Amino acid sequence: MTISRRDMLLGTAGLAAAGAAGGLVTPAFAQAAPKYTPEKGASLRLLRWSPFVKGDEDQWIANSKKFTEKTGVEVRIDKESWEDIRPKAAVAANVGSGPDIMLVWFDDAHQYPDKLLDVSELANDLGKRYGGWYPGLEGYAKRDGKFIGLPLAAIGNAICYRESAMKEAGWSAFPTKTDDFLELCKALKAKGKPAGFAHGKAVGDGNNYAHWILWSHGAQMVDEKGKVVINSPETIKALNYARELYKTFIPGTESWLDVNNNRAFLAGEISLTANGVSLYYAAKNDPKLADMAKDIKTAQLPIGPVGKAVELHQTTSAVVFKYTKYPKAAMAYLQFMWEQDQMQAWIKESSAYCCQPLKAFANNPVWTSDPNHAPYAKASETLRPNGYAGPLGYASAATMADYVVVDMVAEAATGQRTPEEAAKRAEQRANRYYRV
Repeated sequence: MTISRRDMLLGTAGLAAAGAAGGLVTPAFAQAAPKYTPEKGASLRLLRWSPFVKGDEDQWIANSKKFTEKTGVEVRIDKESWEDIRPKAAVAANVGSGPDIMLVWFDDAHQYPDKLLDVSELANDLGKRYGGWYPGLEGYAKRDGKFIGLPLAAIGNAICYRESAMKEAGWSAFPTKTDDFLELCKALKAKGKPAGFAHGKAVGDGNNYAHWILWSHGAQMVDEKGKVVINSPETIKALNYARELYKTFIPGTESWLDVNNNRAFLAGEISLTANGVSLYYAAKNDPKLADMAKDIKTAQLPIGPVGKAVELHQTTSAVVFKYTKYPKAAMAYLQFMWEQDQMQAWIKESSAYCCQPLKAFANNPVWTSDPNHAPYAKASETLRPNGYAGPLGYASAATMADYVVVDMVAEAATGQRTPEEAAKRAEQRANRYYRV
């Protein structure tokens, strides 16, 4: 998008207000001079994912305008749907042209590491000054000891439900175990207020749900050495559970992308799903949905037979392509955006949607400002990488990009294949990428 002078004035005023409200310190930019001097006449283009929380995008733009005021470097910000980010990034890497910087998903950067700028100097400096990176996020952005991206956030995933529906179904408190959770979903369906989870190729919600189903029953795609072990008794148990759970869902979830469960929930078609905190704020910020917003509660996904919480949270990193004409400007921009004032303001205005990448930012007041934020507060700390239990790399990224786990769960749950057939097919597909 093109940033107008009017937008810049409005954004800067908003940032000042946000800083005052959040008790943030004076600009870190003034305290820690950039190491990188932008090239003469530099301009940048950044491609990011479409926001589900307006404050996220507004604050990102406001921070970018501050950078332009400080350096004179214009930053064009474009956005694409969540599902389109991955192919857009792959094309840019392949053809050698496109945005200078992109905000990419999970371990996508590992698919084209040789096309990306080494940002280790900046990443190591930020880590030293701000308490270190969360290991899960760092792993997504690091390859062979070098940072090929800058960890940005974990977008937490949790259960969003209508408290009144839960009580009507006979439950006074949200269940913490998968067996009880299944019984709740059965009761909700009987009351005409079913659950619904994305079974389609949803980058966030589909992957988060499918991996939770798998991991909560002790199954995994690969072992520590990267050998494919998805075709296991634990996987079959997980898929049988998914099949029973699917019976309680609203029809049509096999085609759902990341927006569909939001729409169904806000339309009152379902009373329970897994989502980012954006779902709560979509209701809270709509006067017509004020009563619904008061009724919405959040909770961590239930614990399965494995006996502990195992969750995949959406992760995003910023990558700089080597083809950029202005690498120093790109590095200066990233440094500015990750400094305390900008990052803390962005986390705060994202309303608990984006969990911090650096440990020093965990004290952001947003996490205690609303009880519904609690299940999202430790997403960066507790996330399990999608390549579990093996190393992240090309194979894990390609398996994720091909939706192997998502498809397996959907096929078994909907009856397209038996659990045994679905696990076997997933094993065959994964072995195309994992060659151990």
